[in-house]
Amino acid sequence: MSTKSREREQARRREEKWDRHVAQLRAKRQRTWSIVGVVAALVVIGVAVWWALSATQAPGTDAGGDGTAPSASGEHTLPPASAAEGRDWTSTLTTSAGDLTLTLDGAAAPQAVASFVSLAESGYFDGTSCHRLTTSGIYVLQCGDPTGTGTGDPGYSFGPIENAPSDDVYPAGTVAMARQGGDGESMGSQFFLVYEDSTIPSDAAGGYTVFGTITSGLDVVQAVADAGTQDGSGDGSPATPVTIEGVETQ
Repeated sequence: MSTKSREREQARRREEKWDRHVAQLRAKRQRTWSIVGVVAALVVIGVAVWWALSATQAPGTDAGGDGTAPSASGEHTLPPASAAEGRDWTSTLTTSAGDLTLTLDGAAAPQAVASFVSLAESGYFDGTSCHRLTTSGIYVLQCGDPTGTGTGDPGYSFGPIENAPSDDVYPAGTVAMARQGGDGESMGSQFFLVYEDSTIPSDAAGGYTVFGTITSGLDVVQAVADAGTQDGSGDGSPATPVTIEGVETQ
């Protein structure tokens, strides 16, 4: 083979080698972009799923909501007292321990009733527990805190105290607003059900807003009280769990 022929053969081999190298680089690049595409698609799908789940757990389905959630407490707007319409309301609480029917006095405690009705209609109380039972000194079952800790609220507080008894006596069947001691502007979503006549002394802020009466189902609350607290103390979580499953108000 002549010198020129050998040179042409070597050049041809170099060109073939280069072509194979380029083809390998292209194939590698295609595999890389394929992997990137799959990862990007999975990220997009993951974000979409996260967004969908977040949307169903928005505040007020909380889950709070107080609510729902809604965050542990939820963010709601205090309705005006005029929303209570100055009339009686009937509210049915479906609970895991039995149903309760309440009559709410929108004339005597308009702000408390307006707040309760608004929260009930938004589903705020659904799935919340009655977290506190007292069996000594005063006799109440406290509910309305979506966190179940006694610290939850709907994102607002209100006052002053409405319709507190002048003699500090809260008869069995009374429905009243809970609040922080000494602060008449600290009412939110928590309320208590009196199952036995109780004398609750007024503090610097006054008494407690009475906004309703248990007209049916007082025996349900009394049965929960008869079972006592989980730790046997006079103030604690009820031994019989009570969950509010739904509230209908009209």
